[in-house]
Amino acid sequence: MRRLLDAGTEVFSRRGYHSARVDDIVKTAATSHGTFYLYFSNKEELLAALATEVAAELAELAESLGPLTPDDDGYRELREWLGRFADVHARSAPIIGAWTEAETGASEAGRLGNDVLGRLAASLSERIRASGEADVPAGLAALAIIAMVERFLYYASTGIVRAARDDVLDTLASATHTGLFASRPRAGVART
Repeated sequence: MRRLLDAGTEVFSRRGYHSARVDDIVKTAATSHGTFYLYFSNKEELLAALATEVAAELAELAESLGPLTPDDDGYRELREWLGRFADVHARSAPIIGAWTEAETGASEAGRLGNDVLGRLAASLSERIRASGEADVPAGLAALAIIAMVERFLYYASTGIVRAARDDVLDTLASATHTGLFASRPRAGVART
């Protein structure tokens, strides 16, 4: 089964979700169609299994975010968390890409994706609310941040945006931190 999951990741990376075929996955895994169908009914089930693995990692990530504050410590915490998010995204880019391509709320993968992004947003919203100093509604801000971060990391991982990892993370952290705490600049940072 692991060979099939790894092959699915490779094929989704190379061909995309919609163009991927069970035949491609079987050939890449160097196994038979019978073996594939022993574990999965179709490529949607294979994607759902891969997405479940990524979802577990993202759930851990959601809980790893520490306090968000308008000072340098809050910025560093956000920057480090975004780095961990970028690491998960980089390891899982083919799966997240296929997941995004297959995005339909009615599918198992679509529901799982919505649940995971919802958990990330809820965790972030709690941290924003706990700061007591954010200049925006916590729930809406969390959804906007998750959407921005996920899409920007997707662009970076697919080469649509070509930038060094540190530049990507610094930009995301600065945009997010400034958006949350716009009226409270960090020490040593001049506002324009």
